[in-house]
Amino acid sequence: MARHRNIRNRSYSDDYDYDDVYGHSVEEDSCLSPSDASQWMYDRSRNHQAISSFLESHNDIQEEVEEETPEQIGSGIERRESTDLRSLSLTEADEAKLLSCLDELRDILGDTVSENVLIQTVLSNKFDFDKALDKLLNSDKSKEKEAEKTKEQAKAPPIVVIEPLKTVNVDITPKVIATNVEPKVVGVIKGFKVQQEGGSGSRPQTPRDQSPATERSTQVLSRVKEKVDPNKQFSDERGSEKDHLYIVVIGHVDAGKSTLMGRLLCELGEVSQRTLHKYEQESKKIGKQSFMYAWVLDETGEERVRGITMDVGRAQFETKSKKVIILDAPGHADFIPNMITGAGQADVALLVVDATRGEFESGFELGGQTREHALLVRSLGINQLAVAVNKLDTTNWSEERFNEIVKKLKTFLKQAGFKESDVTFVPCSGLTGENLVKPPNELELCRWYKGPCLLDVIDQCNVPVRSVGKPLRMSVNDIFKGTGTGFCVAGRIENGVLNKGDKVLVCPIKEMAEVRSISINDLSSNVAFAGDQVSVTLSGVDMQNVFVGFILSDPVQQVQVSTRFEARLVVFNVKVPITKGYPVLIHHQSLVESANIVKLKALLNKSTGEILKKKPRCLGNNSVAVVDIEVCRPICIERYKDVKELGRIMLRVSGVTIAAGLITDIYNT
Repeated sequence: MARHRNIRNRSYSDDYDYDDVYGHSVEEDSCLSPSDASQWMYDRSRNHQAISSFLESHNDIQEEVEEETPEQIGSGIERRESTDLRSLSLTEADEAKLLSCLDELRDILGDTVSENVLIQTVLSNKFDFDKALDKLLNSDKSKEKEAEKTKEQAKAPPIVVIEPLKTVNVDITPKVIATNVEPKVVGVIKGFKVQQEGGSGSRPQTPRDQSPATERSTQVLSRVKEKVDPNKQFSDERGSEKDHLYIVVIGHVDAGKSTLMGRLLCELGEVSQRTLHKYEQESKKIGKQSFMYAWVLDETGEERVRGITMDVGRAQFETKSKKVIILDAPGHADFIPNMITGAGQADVALLVVDATRGEFESGFELGGQTREHALLVRSLGINQLAVAVNKLDTTNWSEERFNEIVKKLKTFLKQAGFKESDVTFVPCSGLTGENLVKPPNELELCRWYKGPCLLDVIDQCNVPVRSVGKPLRMSVNDIFKGTGTGFCVAGRIENGVLNKGDKVLVCPIKEMAEVRSISINDLSSNVAFAGDQVSVTLSGVDMQNVFVGFILSDPVQQVQVSTRFEARLVVFNVKVPITKGYPVLIHHQSLVESANIVKLKALLNKSTGEILKKKPRCLGNNSVAVVDIEVCRPICIERYKDVKELGRIMLRVSGVTIAAGLITDIYNT
């Protein structure tokens, strides 16, 4: 301390010549002496005042933040995190609809609109994408107009008020207000040529019109315009192509279906001579040379060894006006489920019967598959039928035999529901190739038959109207691992349009998936329409969770999922009458599911549909009734009036088809 006192009290001489004197400020000359102890003392009152002033300033800041409007909060950088979907308390179906709408809106609008605004707009418009998009675009336009109006008002010259001079003995003239007058000249604003046209609605083009924001809004509007109508898209894509026609080949086992189609493909040049020679040599080795044409469609070793078709074979050829895809269905009774799957994918049917004496009778009258196949395809909605009277060469092209078969089939097919004008009979031979592609050469056949050949009959079939404007529905018939990422599902598009990159909902599990690629008849495509048989590569969903019988649905307009529904049944031949609680196997597209008839509601008149009896105790042969059916687990179904393809069912028991029906109502479960 003594040393400090000496330093403090020391008198410095002028020898220390420097500017920075201890205790002097750079900005002022007044001395701040450390001896003034009051400035270093703690003052409670002074500290209290500082704290109170700090709190007041903090409250002012909070008030300023609270006074911000929602528009100010929403503009600029988003201050809040995106809304948690769990807080909205949505069902799985509504959440899927919301996510689908948000994805489509983001694809068009990008990041120009906040997440919260998008969610609230979609919810307020009840998941309607078009309405939500219109509302967002209209709100953006109104904001731009207000900004433009504000900017124009700011740029407008101020109103000039010219007041008269107040002099003695001079009348005061009224005030004259000078307003904006439009110049009728061509002006230049910052290098942009402006054409002033007459009319108050026109305004000069400003650099703002060429700003990135304006370009972005123009791109948004152009992308919205690109959302074309499905029917227009179908006409643009398929307008120049031939119509696609899917035909299922049905009939009793050993009627010659595969041989007939194989010979038809060979006659049309769809099978090379080298391949055909290979099949001929291989069939000779096992003693089945007559099966060489059948091997064109029966490709598996088991099918060739057993000599029967077991799965649905596929092939295609072209006629004058159509691209025809053949679905060769099995004829054996053990493979009726496979036949139902093939028939459910077809537009028309080709019924092949064996004209050999005894063979036709065994397939038609003695419990064969001719009757059952015809009933099944009619129950599945096929109303056009071509009948190929095959192997007529074994009867030396007998006209009497042909007329006998036609007479029996006409009566039965009329009872089954086919119109006489929709059924065509063609005599032919699959082994010799007679009357398949060209008019007949056999003199005996030419003597009495003057009709078309089989190829012309197929070409004359009408292509059903494709429901491309309805929501997407695609039934899954097969699942397999693809070569790239993801996995593939194969099936038929029943309704709507499927584009590459679309988001689809896999039902009934209701998981969202993305379409990575589309293949139609082994050819890659960017779009597929109702009626097409496609292979689709999916991502975003586990392959182990997807099964045959599932439906790929539109995420917004979803397919209905339920375990109980009402159906109108037509009962065939049953050994035991159908009663309440009757167990059955239900066939719906590719799906096979166990079910029970839980309620018999009414017995109907077969011709008029009038109610004959309410709550019948049982249903017998050839009866028509309204029943309630309950399945073991949820399945994807639709009312027949909404989607015909998904509104049909078949009921089978112990390998026999006992009834076919239409879904009339679906219960929420």
